[in-house]
Amino acid sequence: MNQQIIKFKTTSQFVSIKRDDLIHPFVSGNKYRKLNYNLREAKLQKATTLLTFGGAFSNHIAAVAFAGRDNGLQTIGVIRGDELDNQIAQNPTLQFAQENGMQFKFVSRAAYRDKDSPDFLLALQAEFGNFYLLPEGGTNGLAVKGCEEILTPEDADFDYICCAVGTGGTISGIINSTLPHQKVLGFPALKGDFLSNDIRKFANNERWELITDYHFGGYAKVTPDLILFLNSFYEQTKIPLDPVYTGKMVFGLYDLIQKDYFPENAKILLIHTGGLQGIAGMNEKIGLKNWPKIKFDD
Repeated sequence: MNQQIIKFKTTSQFVSIKRDDLIHPFVSGNKYRKLNYNLREAKLQKATTLLTFGGAFSNHIAAVAFAGRDNGLQTIGVIRGDELDNQIAQNPTLQFAQENGMQFKFVSRAAYRDKDSPDFLLALQAEFGNFYLLPEGGTNGLAVKGCEEILTPEDADFDYICCAVGTGGTISGIINSTLPHQKVLGFPALKGDFLSNDIRKFANNERWELITDYHFGGYAKVTPDLILFLNSFYEQTKIPLDPVYTGKMVFGLYDLIQKDYFPENAKILLIHTGGLQGIAGMNEKIGLKNWPKIKFDD
């Protein structure tokens, strides 16, 4: 398992970033962690099919498709947006998932909102037969268990651990593996503070805080200022950042440092949770606006 910690200079202090995105070329970062124990459980249950949910550029959809194929399991992706049915060839994420054997079921956004209801799940069982269910984003108890392994004893010296937040599973695992002197800062990709209740379902302590000011308009939303920051960071460090999750977290960290949020000489660790596969799709989207493309290791 390949993983690096790299130290870089901000405007006023050194910060370290854990390249958890390097642990697998296609199932990177928190997606690898979330799927690890779920795949073991699926095999124990002798499941032959994984079924999960996601949007057009979902890191989770891409990861499940590859991991399923790699483990000899069929995969089904319930995709938000029935208009995407005819756009697979123009969507790098869906194309990758399809190439790895994933079967799609496209549903309207209105229907997708009911994806967790018993009736919706019963209808899926009637259509596809038995399957091992993975929630949207992959967050469940086994996913949190996997994310508890992100921090290692070598990280005990850090005072602050920062990570992006989607569905709350990754930060919950990190919270559970912190030491008493450490605090976790989560940077949600979604608007609002509603994720706190979801995190408390899994977290075993209160040494954490959600920083909700750096969502840039919400999930999968970007601005020219964010793109400029991502490209500048890449040019300086050669570390690519995705624009939906980790990039917003790093942007937020720089801003907090400038606002003197952290005590002097605080030791800060950022968790790079991956998501780089989504950059190609985002570049196509922002290209329609004639914005600069996001630089990464393509």
